Amino acid sequence: MNKPKIIVSTTDMERLDKLLESLPDGSFPGKADLESELDRADVVDSHEVPGSVVTMNSKVRFRVIESGDEFSMTLVYPRDVDESGGTLSILAPVGSALLGLSEGDEIEWPRPGGGQMHVRIEEVEYQPERAGEYHR
Repeated sequence: MNKPKIIVSTTDMERLDKLLESLPDGSFPGKADLESELDRADVVDSHEVPGSVVTMNSKVRFRVIESGDEFSMTLVYPRDVDESGGTLSILAPVGSALLGLSEGDEIEWPRPGGGQMHVRIEEVEYQPERAGEYHR
């Protein structure tokens, strides 16, 4: 399966670069996967991100194809994860997979403990850039 094109805002890219630089090697298993995703991203100004793209702090409805389970979660930086179950860290495997995808995109991503999961973006329910919030 070819990986879909991903789009990342300049703001998100700067913040994620800083976050990844601050983490010791081996501190989370998906670091290399996330770095390779960022390396292949189209980086655009925050004002030019299409409204259908998953950016940091977007609320996204996605489906895990294998199980059929559907989730609606907000993609956040590790410091913003809360106990509600409604947030998903960018450092979680599926969090790394969602960043930069557009509605309708599907991606295969390494599953914790081995194997692959197949994730489909159903809807970007909220996106800060679409809402005019560029400095969150």
